[in-house]
Amino acid sequence: MDEVTKYALEKKAAEERQRLHLSVAELRSSLSDAIDVRKNTRTHLGLACGIATIVGLTMGYSFTGIFVREPNRNMRWQY
Repeated sequence: MDEVTKYALEKKAAEERQRLHLSVAELRSSLSDAIDVRKNTRTHLGLACGIATIVGLTMGYSFTGIFVREPNRNMRWQY
């Protein structure tokens, strides 16, 4: 193999590695921004509060239902 061709291939491989490293760094940065809980919560505060409210009410209603018994409506009291 000729020295010029070998040098050109090595140079091309180095450029490809550099480009690959840059794209991986960019992907990591965008991924860390996308999964940042604090940033997303600040951005979508209303939605987060609404979901927390609905979940809290549902859990509270379900938990209360465990301890409160409703009388059987089909059963008639006999004296």
